Amino acid sequence: MKDNQVTVNTTKMMKQNERTSSSNCEVKLETLNRVLIKPSKPTPPNLQTFKLSLLDQLSPNFHGNTTFFYPNYNNINHSSHFLEKSKLLQNSLSQTLTLFYPLAGNLQDAATINCNDGGVFFIESQTNTTLSEILTNPDFDTFECFLPSTDEKQILNLLLIRFTLFDCGSTAITVSLTHKIADFNTLITFLKTWTAVCGGDTKILPDLTTAVNLFPPREFPAISASVKTSNKKITSRRFIFEASKIEELKTRVKRTVEFNPTRVEVVLALIWKCALSTTATKTTSFFKHSILLQAVNLRTRMEPTIPENAVGNLIWPFSVTVEDECHVAIDEMVKRMRKGMREFIESKVERFKEEGWFEFVMESLKERVKINEGSLVIYRSSSWCNFPLLENDFGWGKPVWSCSVNKVVSNTIALMDTKDGCGVEAFVTLDEDHMEFFQQDQELLNYAMLNPRIII
Repeated sequence: MKDNQVTVNTTKMMKQNERTSSSNCEVKLETLNRVLIKPSKPTPPNLQTFKLSLLDQLSPNFHGNTTFFYPNYNNINHSSHFLEKSKLLQNSLSQTLTLFYPLAGNLQDAATINCNDGGVFFIESQTNTTLSEILTNPDFDTFECFLPSTDEKQILNLLLIRFTLFDCGSTAITVSLTHKIADFNTLITFLKTWTAVCGGDTKILPDLTTAVNLFPPREFPAISASVKTSNKKITSRRFIFEASKIEELKTRVKRTVEFNPTRVEVVLALIWKCALSTTATKTTSFFKHSILLQAVNLRTRMEPTIPENAVGNLIWPFSVTVEDECHVAIDEMVKRMRKGMREFIESKVERFKEEGWFEFVMESLKERVKINEGSLVIYRSSSWCNFPLLENDFGWGKPVWSCSVNKVVSNTIALMDTKDGCGVEAFVTLDEDHMEFFQQDQELLNYAMLNPRIII
């Protein structure tokens, strides 16, 4: 690609440093450059108004993030190699944005993106530490400094990228993408396409029409699927469940259930149980009713199935409740999860395809508002297991690890595969005073390791 296909607005950041301290090292992050990347080809006039689906309309307009860490095994000039990689990323991003052209626009209103080719900020930075230092004792406060800046000038961007050079020559790529147009599956589709363009492979073309055709936008009273943000200080911890420990959990559960539980079910049940137990210990002597909201990917649950490359928020949660203290047992929670998923697939997914699907969505949202306003202890979970998170190779190998930083919503549980694909890695976010008890729960620690070192 010729350089003039990438419109560049470069600002040298002479002294803009970000600093964070963690338990293992102090990280200083210096922003070197900000580049505005535009699509390599202009978006045709007939595509410049992009309508969001109803499910996108209802989604919160805040950014999710994922950072991928790439080790360096070569003893070459780090700075020049970093610049070569950065140029490759920028050029390939420009080509990718031609396919994902709404991401280079800005939000016009709750149901429309103005595809004006405004561009995506690509931020180059460097840090004084090595990759092995920050992965020896992974710390979410440290990882927060890798997030792309969202100051007033950049907050309108739907997508932000930061590319960071470590002192050892290793690199990190952070993708910050608005939830307004993208769920986790959309992020994976975008990354598959971007890496394919980087390597000159066959591109995965995004499906930009299925979501809005299935769920066209509507005018409706002010109501949102947004979650309540915490007014307390929240913190995240990482737990590793090895395959052998998951099998122990499954064996324990199978004594009283008539089906084979999945690894996600048993790990999620244990985390939910321990979180509830420590809530009671911390706050009150009596049991509080609780609800667990589990996000479901509608693409694989609809009939016929929705294409995997369909862009947008094609997820919907189902709920599982425990109303009595006797229900706070792993086997009982697993039974309720399985029953809740089965009922969701057999009855509620069908309603998305019926003529009255809009009324169903509105009813579900009103129920969710009541839940948010009630006294229930609410937990939200997402499973990224079986997503190819560690397969994103831009030309210098696959990442050794990836993580997401949550500084917005408390009581969340995100699950992903361990590197071997057999275990489960859990990111748990709670109020800080709750986490103090949760991370010491002995039943939890019988099955999980708290934040072990990541081997490069």
